[in-house]
Amino acid sequence: MSAGNGFAVHDLERDLYGTSLGMDVETMKHPRKGHKHHIYTISEIIRAGGIEAAVEEGIVDDGIMYECVENDVPYVLAGSIRDDGPLPDTITDSIEAQNAIREQVRDADLVLMLATLLHSVAVGNCLPSTTRVVCVDINPATVTQLLDRGSAQAIGMVTDIGTFVPLLADDLLEG
Repeated sequence: MSAGNGFAVHDLERDLYGTSLGMDVETMKHPRKGHKHHIYTISEIIRAGGIEAAVEEGIVDDGIMYECVENDVPYVLAGSIRDDGPLPDTITDSIEAQNAIREQVRDADLVLMLATLLHSVAVGNCLPSTTRVVCVDINPATVTQLLDRGSAQAIGMVTDIGTFVPLLADDLLEG
């Protein structure tokens, strides 16, 4: 799995607080001081020493990053100059991150890009044109920009990943 720092933080925040950028993902309400959950999540993971350590300590016990650790799924978290934190697992050197992504996607048949324009374009630039790409983002311009930058094989779905990912997980587990 390749993702940006933000994706991992959203996933971890959902597990730790039941929120995404402070909004309760079940009720869609804004809990008191929920806006701080994003930074609190980063602080908890830093305090634990990283995502794997947080899983081993039982701090994190659900979500995509949890499943990656528990099932030995390799992941690359690429950073950005705009990142909060970032998480200790995030590769902040862009050349190093790009090389890690290239190595990771070398034999991929399908790439699912979730909710990040810049990361999707960056990964798209590392993919051969034969790799199938599905881009999921709440912003329709993300798919357009991905296509405009050379990933002509991409198809898009305009929706919020906060609802898409749990539905996808449920469907995969049933299938």
